[in-house]
Amino acid sequence: MKKAFLCLGMVLLGLVLISYFLILRVPSLPSNHGKFDTRLFLSDGTSQALVVAFGGGEGGNDWERNYLKDKRDEFLERGFAVLAIGYFNTAESPNSLDRISLNALSDTILAIAKRHPQLDTTRIILMGASKGGELVLNLASRFPHFKGVVALSTSHVSFPALTISANTSSWQYNDLEVPYVPAPLSMIWPALQGDFYTAFSLMLEDEKAVFQAEIEVEKINGPILLLSGTQDEQWPATFMSDQIVARLTKNNFRHSFHHLVFDGGHIEPLNHFDKVFDFLEKEFKE
Repeated sequence: MKKAFLCLGMVLLGLVLISYFLILRVPSLPSNHGKFDTRLFLSDGTSQALVVAFGGGEGGNDWERNYLKDKRDEFLERGFAVLAIGYFNTAESPNSLDRISLNALSDTILAIAKRHPQLDTTRIILMGASKGGELVLNLASRFPHFKGVVALSTSHVSFPALTISANTSSWQYNDLEVPYVPAPLSMIWPALQGDFYTAFSLMLEDEKAVFQAEIEVEKINGPILLLSGTQDEQWPATFMSDQIVARLTKNNFRHSFHHLVFDGGHIEPLNHFDKVFDFLEKEFKE
């Protein structure tokens, strides 16, 4: 996940440089569309809440990797099962983050959960970081069987696919692209300089696109925990998380929600998993 956080800006830079030469060409859906890399880690007990964990913009299946083993093991020690999902850039999943099927993800998660009687399908929580945070908010806002969200360094809108042309959405729902904020020409120069925070901030100046691409977080069927760093160098995660809070407040969201802000960069929330465990213990432990 740490590499995924840092990789997001570099991937975006490459996309922006050439996307305008290919803007009229809509690429075919990637191979393995609707398929995913999954690995389930079970805890002890007969009624385990399930945390479904997603990485960010580098791809692969972060939560099955050794560098997250300590955090994964702590989930298990606390009685939570973990389902690690690679949603792109694995042998089993699409090769690029392009129009990832939210329907297929939901179906995959439920099918796995129902195959294991020790899992409590009424307590499925989605957790994602960076692009994975954008993903879990999109997923939970459309499928009420997901009962909570943990989103680290997330966005409040959907952004383009991480492809050469960058002219499709990152996500697909009911076979249609989820509306996204496009990349304007004005962001090329800051991206070339490595100032990805400014590049994403310029994207967010398109108020019409932001309005259309804003994730309907008020439809999430459970509590929400957001974590961000005030010096995020990749994108304005604290600002975007604040927009999520504002939308939840405006819509009188009926579940609890929290935005925890830390002094640090894009990966700073990884240093505060005690807050994640506290949230899960309070909201989902029997």
